[in-house]
Amino acid sequence: MQAALRPWRSVLYIPGSKERALDKARGLAADAIIFDLEDAVAADEKVGARKVLAEALQAGGYGPRARLVRVNGLDTPWGDDDLAAFGGADIDGLLLPKVNHPDDIEAVASKAPDIPIWAMMETPQGCLNAAQIAAHPRMAGFVMGTNDLAKDIGARFRADRLALLTGLQLCLMAARAHGLVAVDGVYNAFKDAGGLRVESEQGRDMGFDGKTLIHPDQLAVANEVFAPSEADIDLARRQIAAFEAAEADGQGVAVVDGRIVENLHVVTAKATLAKADAIATLSQAT
Repeated sequence: MQAALRPWRSVLYIPGSKERALDKARGLAADAIIFDLEDAVAADEKVGARKVLAEALQAGGYGPRARLVRVNGLDTPWGDDDLAAFGGADIDGLLLPKVNHPDDIEAVASKAPDIPIWAMMETPQGCLNAAQIAAHPRMAGFVMGTNDLAKDIGARFRADRLALLTGLQLCLMAARAHGLVAVDGVYNAFKDAGGLRVESEQGRDMGFDGKTLIHPDQLAVANEVFAPSEADIDLARRQIAAFEAAEADGQGVAVVDGRIVENLHVVTAKATLAKADAIATLSQAT
């Protein structure tokens, strides 16, 4: 399934060094998995994690879930070997940390010519260069690294994420301008389902495709929030039907629930139905 067509509601980080977690992930209701060789793996475990993850991916069993591998940066002792190990693997993308410039993408593209590339957008420089990064022909998606971004700009935690909104929106705009997937950052308090819901709803309303998660207990909330509701689906169907009826009558607009429906609303309605269909297809295949 193409990246832009598949659901990305829930994108779960799994440490590449943890065999038990890698096995458990095969049965989790995640739309996508980020197999992490970077932050989730200690320095003295990185070489071993590469082997553990390669064996898990070769064994398979992850079904229709999208599989991304977050490698270590090329400026670290492990980045080149990570690319050598996974640059030709049967995965859906390589995720590069701390992307600051399109040259960072090009460096990976030259070493892994056949795999889609994803960028962690987690630095001030990266956010300011988001449009140029998104324009690289090998780019498939952005993943927001809100923890690192908050650290770099000196922001305090706020439930409304006020300090992060500019960075989030710059990256989202760049992703949309170039047809990329855009996934929101993590919510650290994994036992706080209410807080996760609030932040997920904010990300959804901004336009993100889904949310990165750090614990399986967060999956249900993200899957619900980033999926069209029954009310959304019903409204989309009624908007399409009303607009088609108006067009047949020679009219350019329709009215549904007291609101004007134009062609642009029909485009959104059809996208809503397509997303619902994709989620249903993924669920049946899991």
